[in-house]
Amino acid sequence: MKQKTDFKKQGKKNRASGARFEIKVRKDLEKKNWIVCKWGNNIEFIDAPLQVGFDVVPNKICKCVPAKRKYNPFSRALSIGVGFPDFFCYREFSKTTFDINFVECKSNGILDKTEKAKARWYLENNYCSKFLIACKGKKRGEIIYKDFNDYNK
Repeated sequence: MKQKTDFKKQGKKNRASGARFEIKVRKDLEKKNWIVCKWGNNIEFIDAPLQVGFDVVPNKICKCVPAKRKYNPFSRALSIGVGFPDFFCYREFSKTTFDINFVECKSNGILDKTEKAKARWYLENNYCSKFLIACKGKKRGEIIYKDFNDYNK
């Protein structure tokens, strides 16, 4: 007899696992002498028509906005800091230069279509010098950091 899967329980387990992985990534980055902060912004895509001569062409306008807070009325919980990417980390090279990275935590290391577009926008608009994707390695407890530019090829 086939056992039914309880999607509620599976969702809770997946969210908890993702939160634990984020904490592990944060501790790993801090151990590597990065200053790590939770990123509280998100990219908003606005579809607006663009007038080109006599033709109207669809145009995507992007802007960085504060992330919306999520509220669950059943658990009375308000989650803050649900922006994309998960972390903003930096360290000082010299007195005047900093290395700034954005880090998105994904257990499987795969970004979806909108996340790829947002990461590309952050890089094109010079918000960060590198966009890293933290994923689980083959060994237990191993964290691998993939550069988005290498991942995107």
